[in-house]
Amino acid sequence: MVGLGALKYFILKVDPKKTMLFDPRESIDFNGNTGPFIQYTHARICSILRKADEAGIDYTSHACTELLAEEIELIKSLTNFPSVVAAAGQNFAPSLIAAYAYDLAKTFNGYYHDHSILREEDVEKRRMRVMLAAQVARVICRAMKLLGIDVPQRM
Repeated sequence: MVGLGALKYFILKVDPKKTMLFDPRESIDFNGNTGPFIQYTHARICSILRKADEAGIDYTSHACTELLAEEIELIKSLTNFPSVVAAAGQNFAPSLIAAYAYDLAKTFNGYYHDHSILREEDVEKRRMRVMLAAQVARVICRAMKLLGIDVPQRM
């Protein structure tokens, strides 16, 4: 799954009007604009969701709390997904979806690095953060499916 995702993503991330040179080593890098990086981000979020379920954290109900700037940025990015898909279809450019998925994964990873999700002491904040992570995973999964790439639950 990861190997195919790496190949497909490497090809689809390039604007269809540009030429490219395939580099197998670059395509499987877990720290760059690659399919495996996005797949790993999805698997990481799935791990967070499993741990939240094990801890009995209910993140399906509405959580209202004051948001951090990074959380607002993630939410704005999530709301842009339909327009990115529309633009990709109108321009016959799957690279737009690939770039969006990469940017979303990169933004989430930065957020996750800087802010605790499961260890957040405030119950409402923790619930909201888990809910936000779940939405990011859902959108990453949909974006990658549009590119014909599967995302794993575990890695």
